[in-house]
Amino acid sequence: MTTSDAALAAVDEAAIGRLLLELLEVPSVTGSAAESELQHVLARHLQRLDLDVDLWSMNLPELRRHERFPGGEAPRTEAWGLVGTTKPGDGPTLILQGHVDVVPPGDLAQWEGDPFRPRVAGDVVHGRGACDMKAGVVAILAALTAIRAAQVPLRGQVSAHFVVSEEDGGLGAFGTLERGHTGDACIITEPTSGALMVANAGALTFRIEVPGRATHGSTRYAGVSAIDAYLPIHHALADLEAGRNVGADPLMSEYPIPYPLSVGTVRAGDWASSVPDLLVAEGRLGVRLGEDPAAARAELEERVAEACAKDPWLRDHPAVVTWPGGQFASGRLAAGHPLTQLVGDAHACVTGAARPAERGAPYGSDLRLYAGAGIPTLQYGPGDVRLAHGPREQVSVSEIVTVTRALVLATLRAVA
Repeated sequence: MTTSDAALAAVDEAAIGRLLLELLEVPSVTGSAAESELQHVLARHLQRLDLDVDLWSMNLPELRRHERFPGGEAPRTEAWGLVGTTKPGDGPTLILQGHVDVVPPGDLAQWEGDPFRPRVAGDVVHGRGACDMKAGVVAILAALTAIRAAQVPLRGQVSAHFVVSEEDGGLGAFGTLERGHTGDACIITEPTSGALMVANAGALTFRIEVPGRATHGSTRYAGVSAIDAYLPIHHALADLEAGRNVGADPLMSEYPIPYPLSVGTVRAGDWASSVPDLLVAEGRLGVRLGEDPAAARAELEERVAEACAKDPWLRDHPAVVTWPGGQFASGRLAAGHPLTQLVGDAHACVTGAARPAERGAPYGSDLRLYAGAGIPTLQYGPGDVRLAHGPREQVSVSEIVTVTRALVLATLRAVA
């Protein structure tokens, strides 16, 4: 039996299921105390693997002052970094990365049970964070456990990066890289349904404040509704989205809208019988592959300004655009990079199927931070991203096992 065969045989499906349930029971919503709690739970798992563990409290004021700070939306008073690394060798360093934070569950009435009490139905586990991305975190730990159990000597080094705050901008990954944790290649185990995500579009959070003129609802003709004033801006945003999606990169061609522009919240008025004097719309602007985020911001600001210039009220009372929250640039792995073949071949070997397709993802992620730090990076992990952030979030344990086995093989081929 080869060392690879021994490590593959050591992948423990029952332990994978138990670990997933353990992690899902920690409600690690972005910015919450439970997010920090989960980092300490994972640190204990890494320590049991006899890894060199770096668990530290990030200096938030210092990171926020940094010129490349990626932004954030969730309020927080602390952020913990966590890296576990095998003993140094004279070969390359492979990073396996996953984020521990999850988005809030939303309307609890839409869930079947408590979103943080995982529900098992056969091979499938339901719960907030199941696919995005605690399944991926479990796959990393399970792969490292199998390699340790098989006592495979490593020529290089494996480094597990578990990060916070991915969902609202990437503070955790940014702080981890700033601390000096780096490598020669990185696999992020975001949910990809077995595909190789070699590029990410970006996403920029915007806010548009539209003024009105308040008056009593019975004399609305004497005022200006901020809701009515917003409508031409909304139509301009739709036209902007259509134009920005012409001639998309081939990696993004399978998506009906490769670079969506979505208005996620609209707030206006504070009294039913008053004409609202302010509307605040917030949303996300998709950033094209290779596009400078500053150029994307400028284009949206220009379209809003044009809409205001054409409107009798907004011409003299223009809307104000600001950019709070997460600011995700795009990122990509160079075409033909060996990391693609490494992971693709590993997946094909453990599944007996063809090498998975290479695609781009329409959402922002930590990929762009690692790629921006000069670390070739792709995403490959268990779960269907279409189920993420919703009340039907789920993942198959057998899919986690498949990804775990592929990670074992890819890791050994890279550093053993």
